[in-house]
Amino acid sequence: MKNSNKIGIGLAVLFSAGLAACESMVDGLNTDLNNPTDASATLLLTGAELGNVSVQEGHVARVAGMWSGYFTGTDRQYKDIYNYNVTGAAFNDVWQFVYQGVVAQTKLVESKAAATNNRLLQGIAKVVKANSLGTATAMWGDIPYAEAADIINFPNPKFEPQAQVYASLQKLLDEAIADLQSGVGTSPGVADIHFNGDASKWAKAAYTLKARFFMETKQYDLAAAAAEKGISTESGSLLVPHGNTLSSNENLVYAFVARSRVGDLNSSLALAPALLNPTSATYRGNAKTDETARFNYYFLTKSGTLTIPTIPNTNSSTALRGIFGQSAPYPLVTYSENLLTAAEAATRTTGFDAGLEKLNAFRKFMSTGGYLDATYKASAFTFKYEPYVAADFAAGGLVNKDGLTTSQALLREILQERYLTFFGQVLGFNDLRRTRNETVGVKLTPSTGSQLPERLLYSESEINSNTSAPSPVPGIFEVTAVNRK
Repeated sequence: MKNSNKIGIGLAVLFSAGLAACESMVDGLNTDLNNPTDASATLLLTGAELGNVSVQEGHVARVAGMWSGYFTGTDRQYKDIYNYNVTGAAFNDVWQFVYQGVVAQTKLVESKAAATNNRLLQGIAKVVKANSLGTATAMWGDIPYAEAADIINFPNPKFEPQAQVYASLQKLLDEAIADLQSGVGTSPGVADIHFNGDASKWAKAAYTLKARFFMETKQYDLAAAAAEKGISTESGSLLVPHGNTLSSNENLVYAFVARSRVGDLNSSLALAPALLNPTSATYRGNAKTDETARFNYYFLTKSGTLTIPTIPNTNSSTALRGIFGQSAPYPLVTYSENLLTAAEAATRTTGFDAGLEKLNAFRKFMSTGGYLDATYKASAFTFKYEPYVAADFAAGGLVNKDGLTTSQALLREILQERYLTFFGQVLGFNDLRRTRNETVGVKLTPSTGSQLPERLLYSESEINSNTSAPSPVPGIFEVTAVNRK
């Protein structure tokens, strides 16, 4: 992995103008991040957080969404990617976002913060780095870790085994939590675009990330324990704030779908709307569940009086703001994720009763509108999420018409709920691959052929420049190590 001397996040500009909707937020300006005197630690933190936004909310989320039954690629390169025709060059930018935009900058933040014993700032930087590298190893498998972003000592950083990277990330998050709970350090304030330097919120987000990574390595007992210490309120969710300023701070999905690449992406052939649409033959609703509001929050099917192909909802009015409205926040690590991780992990480890209790905690949250935008909670669109009882999962019960065991029926319901809650996020792709060979879960049909993608391709630039890169290069249908278990 070759580091550029000029890592292009325009820190001062982005800090003052807000989050750029353009994903090329690491191009073109000349802050020298290899020179620790060039910017303050807090300004570098802002840049790292913005780099992580590009990793989580941009191209990777769109590709993962197409390969997860969330989106349909309909034109130009996205039509090809939807049909699994993709090259490593498509991921050059996001690889740079991970290693130059996040890893290199958080290393500098940690170093500069350590010099002043600012453990709060160190802890935040470590969580941001873990978020980015966790997504990277989930998407690519083996990746550079210990030798990354150190071109002087490691010009060709080795790719570490995926399981080893996950173990290192758990240690990194433990360090972050210790820093965040130390009570030592000065808050970065508004330079922290997510939590304004709130140590408690960052620590809870770190625990939810730990739970996520334990889920992805199928260590469900450890995931359950971490989730108990994770995000405990909706206000504690780690979100990307957005606004209404064109090409400055707007939601990245909005910028892509509604503005810069209109017509490249919709959801016309996707599974998610078919599960949520009350008029669909595969609608998941029942006497205790009404998905009308969530379907309309996620998708648009009409333009005025005209029926249109189902598209992600980029509505941005004050009356109805869709999930990808111009100013809609984007989820990174959330209360919903923590609740559903607790539910799945409990079902797999403690058993049916514990899992049902945790699922009903999520349904209680959703019964008042949950994570839906406030404009949909108060709209004419109805929603209902009444608590389930054990009989609903018995053979022939409300959510078990096909004679599964009660535990299988519960697990299927939880996995389907996770799938729908993670709409538009990489987490859905991670779950689908993790559970693909299990009896129950969300089952996709390939867009073409008979195989489903299992990973992203490595960056072409990385393969060509790093002599330590894997050879032969694994293709998109090669299962990553953690999903072979």
